[in-house]
Amino acid sequence: MDELTEAFEAERSKLEAVAYRLLGSHSEAEDAVQEAWIRLDRTDGIDNLGAWLRTVVTRICLDMLRSRKAPPEDPDELEQLPAVRRTPEDEALVADSVSRALLVVLDTLEPAERIAFVLHDMFAVPFAQIAPIVERNPVTTKKLASRARQKVQGTPSVPAVELARQRRVVSAFLDAARAGDLHAILAVLDPDVVRRVDAAVLSPGMAAELRGARAVAEGTVLLSRRSDLAELALVNGEVGLVLAPRGRLMLAITFTSEADRITSYDVVGDPDRLSQLSLAVLSAER
Repeated sequence: MDELTEAFEAERSKLEAVAYRLLGSHSEAEDAVQEAWIRLDRTDGIDNLGAWLRTVVTRICLDMLRSRKAPPEDPDELEQLPAVRRTPEDEALVADSVSRALLVVLDTLEPAERIAFVLHDMFAVPFAQIAPIVERNPVTTKKLASRARQKVQGTPSVPAVELARQRRVVSAFLDAARAGDLHAILAVLDPDVVRRVDAAVLSPGMAAELRGARAVAEGTVLLSRRSDLAELALVNGEVGLVLAPRGRLMLAITFTSEADRITSYDVVGDPDRLSQLSLAVLSAER
């Protein structure tokens, strides 16, 4: 038993990495790995322990994804975000090089798509080994991963030059917002900029609509701490932001801009509107 425990512990970090990417939740990932340990304790005659454990953990995660009816943990309320600017899970997420935007997009995939994409594209598991887990043949499993990859990468709705311009403008806005730098925010806003916020996520005393660079910039400064959890993403084919504590989508922000100035931005927080958005990861090349 001591040898088995030692062998399992040697695999634990790799198993938790797989489970986290499949589930997007540290606590659920730990539960899945612990369940694998329980099953291992009841099983004899395993030739390749690492491969066996990865398969078992993946199947457990697949069952959890299929039974999931709601996000495994509710995001903090919008007004509470400043107090939880960086949770230990958020720090681990950054250190693990898994972006919140990627976790948000992975949540839009069907369970079998997510399994095929994560195992193949992130862990280089052959399709022949993934196929039995998702109950498909290798050819169909490859198609699942390809379909998932297309969703994750998305398709920009504007030319590359325009996408690069948008990225520059939105990045400048995000950097200024994170710093709470009023002058830097003003520099990226059009004088007649308009900011709109869904009623579902309005804080007490917060206006649903603001007009004019000064009013919008001052309102943005008040929310500077919340921007720490925001990330660039492809939103409806253009550069926008997603705010996703622990990888759970809370808000998306869409922008319109001309030259190097933002003319308007919309904060989308209504669940129905969020579900209708097309979200993808904004790659480094874009």
